[in-house]
Amino acid sequence: MTWDDVFWHLANFGLPALVLSLGITLWGSFQFRRQPQIKWLWRWLLNAICGLAVLVVGLVITGNDGKMATYGALVLVCATLEWALQMRFKLRG
Repeated sequence: MTWDDVFWHLANFGLPALVLSLGITLWGSFQFRRQPQIKWLWRWLLNAICGLAVLVVGLVITGNDGKMATYGALVLVCATLEWALQMRFKLRG
């Protein structure tokens, strides 16, 4: 396996978490339509880190990447985190 193959394997492993976290962060910005106290870039970064952690845990537990249960958990964790961030700041502010 060449370094080019390693790069593409890692990129394709992490890309679902990065794209989903970006989509959910943008959805949260439009859904709640107010200025949050935390910038969208930091919310996206938090969602991406948690999403990548879910993918790694799914890989460790199932032994394969790309399982539908892992992707379901990815959506659930990212959406819940975005909801919690929005509600936390809604209650405070």
